[in-house]
Amino acid sequence: MAITIRPAVAEDVPQILEFIRALAKYEREPDAVTATEADLLRDGFGPTPYYWCLIAEQDGAPAGFALCFFSYSTWLGRAGVYLEDLFVLPEFRGLGIGKALLKRVATIAVEKDCPRLGWEVLDWNTPAIDFYRAMGAEFLDSWRNVRVTGDALIRLAGAEEPAL
Repeated sequence: MAITIRPAVAEDVPQILEFIRALAKYEREPDAVTATEADLLRDGFGPTPYYWCLIAEQDGAPAGFALCFFSYSTWLGRAGVYLEDLFVLPEFRGLGIGKALLKRVATIAVEKDCPRLGWEVLDWNTPAIDFYRAMGAEFLDSWRNVRVTGDALIRLAGAEEPAL
């Protein structure tokens, strides 16, 4: 059984979206995905891509993906890699595909001279947590994820400075 990891191309966008939807279902948020093929095509394969993606295949069949983008550390003065999604379809788990994807992302980070590879994992996802621990990941429990979205983001963007 041969595992192939390759860079995604524009023609992979429908498959990437299928992977994203399968990941959302696994993460108990099946209705949360609003991304479209047009969004993924524009943002990953347009003139200024915001992300890059790897596709894993098992004997030619789509099996999983890793979707990443570059971040920047002001403290290190260097770019890093942020792994937004790593997902392997259930029927392909246990074959080393997740490890192969993560290794390839790490290889790209090293090749690009990035001193850091980061990602998030849900606190209930013990299979992923165990997998990441086995790969040498450090868990930064003292850090809190922060996000502003939707109406709150719009309000923040239009907010005036409070009077002192």
